[in-house]
Amino acid sequence: MSQQVVSSGPGALFAIGGAEDKLKKRTVLQEFVEAAGGPKARIVVVPTASALGPDVTDVYSALFSALGAASVVGVRPENREDADDPAFIEPLDEATGIFMTGGNQLKLSGVVTGTAFGRAVTAAHRRGAAVGGTSAGASILAEHMIAFGRSGATPRQRMSQLAGGLGLVQGAIVDQHFAQRNRYGRLLSLVAQSPGLLGIGVDEDTAAVVRGTHLEVVGRGAVTIFDGSRITSNAHFAKRSEAMLASGVVLHVLPATATFDLRDRVLLSYGSQPPAEELAEIEAAEADLRKLARDIAAEGVSPRYYAEQKRRAGKRVARRVSSAAESRPEATEPLSAGAELSRPDTKPAAEPATQPDSGTS
Repeated sequence: MSQQVVSSGPGALFAIGGAEDKLKKRTVLQEFVEAAGGPKARIVVVPTASALGPDVTDVYSALFSALGAASVVGVRPENREDADDPAFIEPLDEATGIFMTGGNQLKLSGVVTGTAFGRAVTAAHRRGAAVGGTSAGASILAEHMIAFGRSGATPRQRMSQLAGGLGLVQGAIVDQHFAQRNRYGRLLSLVAQSPGLLGIGVDEDTAAVVRGTHLEVVGRGAVTIFDGSRITSNAHFAKRSEAMLASGVVLHVLPATATFDLRDRVLLSYGSQPPAEELAEIEAAEADLRKLARDIAAEGVSPRYYAEQKRRAGKRVARRVSSAAESRPEATEPLSAGAELSRPDTKPAAEPATQPDSGTS
């Protein structure tokens, strides 16, 4: 009898935009392993979409093992007959994590959806297994997946083609390599044609992590969301490859740590804040500066004394602010009504070179 994963509900879903870091921090893959059980994780790698041979399975097996997973196996159905074979399905029954690689998304859809293998992936997710994928493996998580399409910033009629997905992410379309391959137009065109669906575009080395109705962003890039609930569009009569009208679309660009409610379509939280004791230290440092200002206003004190006191107070502020930044937690805090969304300025990471678009992800 197969060992079942014990969980109080469905597992996390990881839609990864492709080209995830495999050499340095490996933030996205580490998060997936943790969601799959960490040192108890039993991960099944599904490389069906890939045109590569066993090497792709070997790479992810080595990565997940190095990140602490207890076991990693590869299962590769190549056609629908394989996908209905119990020998291919059995490893999924014990999996705490299922990871689908990139490649040709239309092949992945054609082999997996509507088969016993696809139903086993869905069942694993419902009992608590983390299910994720990169590139093509991200697109298939939604009910409707982009099979192929053209790049470009302007939405045009017939710009992309949809296929059936697994339906684990409801009410949305997921696209990947989003900013790097300039896929704004094709995702926006699909939202214009189906305004009830959220368009979710995921950058490379970035994951949209879905737990219930909440989406959290992990990784180096951003997740772009198009909400067409109030869109005005000419999608019903635009011809061939004409540019499409898409007015009134609500745009959300969410960096790491942002949390979004997929049901209510609103931002929930963003960024982290220092704990109360660190805030108190910063306030004390600011009080020192205010006292110095009062001292300077007093009579009979040497200007050299003012300068020295100001220099020392400035150093105290710098040390306390630096200490607060270094120990700041990663957890996000809910936004309160009227709160401003702000973060300290940081230098953005360099974007990888744009890659030509193709039918594969």
